[in-house]
Amino acid sequence: MGNLMGAIGIGMIGSGFMGLTYSEVVARHATGCRLAAVSGGRRAPQLAADYGVPSEPSVDRLIARSDVDAVVLATPDQDRLELTRKAAAAGKHVLAEKPMAPTVAECDAMIAACSAARVNLAVVQTERFRKITMKAKQLIDDGVLGPIRMLRTVSAFPLPLAKQLFDERRWMLDPRGGGLFMGMASHNTDFLRWLTGRNAVKVFAQATTFSDIAAPALSVMAQIEFDGGIMAHMWITAELPPPSLPASEVRFQVFGRDAMIDLENFEYLDLGKGDQWERIYTPERFDYLKEPKSPIRLFPHIGVIQEFVDSIHERRAPRVGGPEGRAAVELCEACLISARTAQPVTLPL
Repeated sequence: MGNLMGAIGIGMIGSGFMGLTYSEVVARHATGCRLAAVSGGRRAPQLAADYGVPSEPSVDRLIARSDVDAVVLATPDQDRLELTRKAAAAGKHVLAEKPMAPTVAECDAMIAACSAARVNLAVVQTERFRKITMKAKQLIDDGVLGPIRMLRTVSAFPLPLAKQLFDERRWMLDPRGGGLFMGMASHNTDFLRWLTGRNAVKVFAQATTFSDIAAPALSVMAQIEFDGGIMAHMWITAELPPPSLPASEVRFQVFGRDAMIDLENFEYLDLGKGDQWERIYTPERFDYLKEPKSPIRLFPHIGVIQEFVDSIHERRAPRVGGPEGRAAVELCEACLISARTAQPVTLPL
C-alpha cells in the first residue's frame, strides 16, 4: 500500500464519460490524491495520455500496481462485483459508480468482500453533493417544512433521447445489468432516503416498456411508504413524446406540515410557505455534453471523490458507503419485484 500520509494513488477503471469525469476531478480538483493509472475501455490509452499517467492493458495489472491505493469503478454496473472482489483482495479501497450493482445480492457480496479485506467501499451518490440539493436538505433539517409527510419525484426523458443513449451505451441492454431504470432511479431512491432520513418499509409499483426498445422497465411508477408513515411517489420514464415535460429531468417535491419545497436539479429550488412561493436558489448553467470539465458540472463529483479520499486518510467508514448504496438498489429492486408479482413488497428484502 502507498503511504497514507501522502497522496492516495487512484486507479481509474473505465474510460467513458464518467471515467473522464473522475480522472479530471482526481488530477485537477480533489486534494490528498493523485491519478496513478487508467485501464478498461477502448479510450483508456488516450485518457491516460491526456493526464500523463500509465495506461494498463488489463484491470488486473492496474489493481496489482503498488502505487494504486484505491480504484474508481466507472464501469457498467454488471461488472462491479467482480472488480470489487479483485480490488478488495489486493487491499485496494473501492469507489463504485451508481447503481452500486444490479441486485441487492451483488451489493451484499461487495460489502462482504470489502469488509473482509478491511478496505473502504464508497458509492457515488452525486445528489448529496450538489449545492441545490444540500440547500434543500438544510431547509428540511432546520425544520422549515415541519415534519415531512409526502414526497414526489419525477425523472422523465423523451424517447428519442433514450434511443440515443442505448445506441451509445450498448451495455445498458445487457440483462445482467440494472439497465436504464436502475441508472436513473438509483439517484431518486437515494435522494428520497437522504431527504427523509428514513428507511422505506413498503413498495407497490408498475413497470413496463411502451416503446419498441428491447429493454425492460423503461417506465415505472411506484408508491413508497417510509418509516413513520411518510408517503412518496416515484415516476421514472424514458418514453415521453417530444417535447417531454418541462422541469422533469430530476424533479423533487417535498411536503411538510408547515411548508413545501419544489426543486429541479438544474433549474430552481422554490419554497412554498404561508401564501406565497419564494425562489431560494437558481443553479449556474452549463452545457452537459459540450463542457464535461466545467467546474460547475464537476462540483458534486469533486464532493464525492473528496469524501472518499478523506475517509481513507482519516481511517473511517465513508459517509456514503456500501449500506447506503445497497439501500438505493434495494428500493429499485423492490419496484421491479412488485411490478412482476403485482403485489406490495415489504422491506428490507
